[in-house]
Amino acid sequence: MARSKEFEEQAVLDKAMRLFWEQGYEKTSMTDLVEHMGIHRRSLYDTFGDKHQLFLKAIDRFDNKITASLAGGIKRSKTATEALQFIFEFMIIGEEDSPPGCLMVNSAVELAARDPDVDTKSTEAFTTAEQLLKEIILWGQRDGEFTTEYEVDELAEYLHNVGVGLKVMARTSVAKEKLCRIAHVSMKFLEK
Repeated sequence: MARSKEFEEQAVLDKAMRLFWEQGYEKTSMTDLVEHMGIHRRSLYDTFGDKHQLFLKAIDRFDNKITASLAGGIKRSKTATEALQFIFEFMIIGEEDSPPGCLMVNSAVELAARDPDVDTKSTEAFTTAEQLLKEIILWGQRDGEFTTEYEVDELAEYLHNVGVGLKVMARTSVAKEKLCRIAHVSMKFLEK
């Protein structure tokens, strides 16, 4: 008779996600994962596969959680400017009690050049982020908040690049005030 799992899969996946986010893929050992996740090594392998498969699942979990958080914040926004401000604040501060930076950006920097799976996942996530920015920019252009001097695609690519830079800088000791100034200048660039 098969034993039932003694853990909630998403909860332990969240623990792995956080550890990868804090330490990166290479620095995180299987021993670290077993200890941090609070499950047996065999259970880890049976449920999630090897370290690489677990990492890819953690990236997917991160992407789903971030997408849901962003969608909720944007939905509550009354204007495109407010939605974009929310996005920038989220990039700089993140969610309560989350590690600084972004697991997707960290993973792209660490692994995308040599890991096709991570390259694909990060590229897809970046494309999704640009699409989200396009929708906000179109909203702002339609309502007269944002300039129409540039193409929507160009502005979305520019803002996404700023956002990736902010996520990288958020992992350092750079003052949050500096990051907020960068976001503010980027917002001013969009003004009509």
